[in-house]
Amino acid sequence: MLERYYVRPRTADRIRALWLGPAIDRYVEWLAGRQAARDTVKRSVQALIQFNHFTQSRGATTWEELPSHVEAFMEQWMQRRGSWCRTAQDRACVNANGRVPVEQLLRLLVPDFVGTQRCVRMPFETSAPKFFGHLHEERGLRPATLHRYRHYLRSFEAYLERLGSTDFSELTPTLINTFIIERAKRLSPGGVNSCGCVLRVFLRYLHRQGLITTDLARAVPRGRTYRQSSIPRSISWDDVQRVIGAVDRRDALGKRDYAMLLLLASYGLRAREVATLQLEDIDWHQAQLHVSGRKGGHATIYPLSASVGEAIIDYLRFGRPDVEHRDIFVNTKAPYTPISHWCASQRAGVYIRAAGVEVRRPGSHTFRHSCVQRLVDADVPFKVIGDYVGHRVPQSTMIYGKVAIHKLRTLAIGEAEEVL
Repeated sequence: MLERYYVRPRTADRIRALWLGPAIDRYVEWLAGRQAARDTVKRSVQALIQFNHFTQSRGATTWEELPSHVEAFMEQWMQRRGSWCRTAQDRACVNANGRVPVEQLLRLLVPDFVGTQRCVRMPFETSAPKFFGHLHEERGLRPATLHRYRHYLRSFEAYLERLGSTDFSELTPTLINTFIIERAKRLSPGGVNSCGCVLRVFLRYLHRQGLITTDLARAVPRGRTYRQSSIPRSISWDDVQRVIGAVDRRDALGKRDYAMLLLLASYGLRAREVATLQLEDIDWHQAQLHVSGRKGGHATIYPLSASVGEAIIDYLRFGRPDVEHRDIFVNTKAPYTPISHWCASQRAGVYIRAAGVEVRRPGSHTFRHSCVQRLVDADVPFKVIGDYVGHRVPQSTMIYGKVAIHKLRTLAIGEAEEVL
């Protein structure tokens, strides 16, 4: 595998002849499987060569001894290579160039080695360690729902730490109400209700486990929301075309994002539905797009438009890396894993803001709302629109009737004539 990155065979032979040579060869093969860039591989190998010389000079004879030499090696590494650093960001970059390949190698060689890899801590993992296991195993919540629980509970944990109330026995209805009021300043009414729902589930669990003596779930205020109280976050179709047309399709990122935006705007898909599209979901012979696993639990078959098909083909041929994943859209940097739904939504918001289009909460749903709004303006029946975009109930589609100006104008004129 080393010959893939080094032109001269002598260089590969010299690396294999090192004490850590076989381990480095195995590590390079691991990096190649993750589609790492050539420069990344060569930079990592150079750091491991230095680590090989350093550990041998300190008398290391077995691979199990290597973890005890990591910190001393990094101290020497920073002394030799970090003298030019002026900021903390510079020092972090130099430190990562040495530490990351060494710790990755040790994870391959030494069982149970963890190192200093970044690990996102679960909220309340010490005071309520089995809560998320309860959500996953007993309640059967999906990963996306668990992500929402982590988000809101992490905010609640930070709020308690800021007040110095780290013990559950100190929880009071006043403290919980203050937290909800504080979150309401940053969240939409729907977000406040979602946060309150998560908090109620958590407090009921604490009471059931005997961690609190009183069921404080009743103390979480329930926000009042009104049906059809909002309007869609749509933009004009001219703005949609302007945003999509501004995508730079000369690189892999642009080709991928252009195809995603066309799917969002043409079919009104959700970000999750775009992110989970598989290569098998496109029937090229029948010119059909299969969208399965929708929010309502059903599937939809769309005719594959020429523009969408051409954009996907351009991305698959010239932008998508050669990986084993069956997902259509993958990240543009190694290890080239399938994108997440929030990545699709975030990229949509980036292009909307870059085009200078003003809209509340720009994201993937902006294109979905714009697609529905265009169908409403074309006098397509609401039942057909709901089926097209995968709405579960008619009420989800009726919200767009409030901004169907041409229909409202006709209704108003008709009523006025009858009065006269």
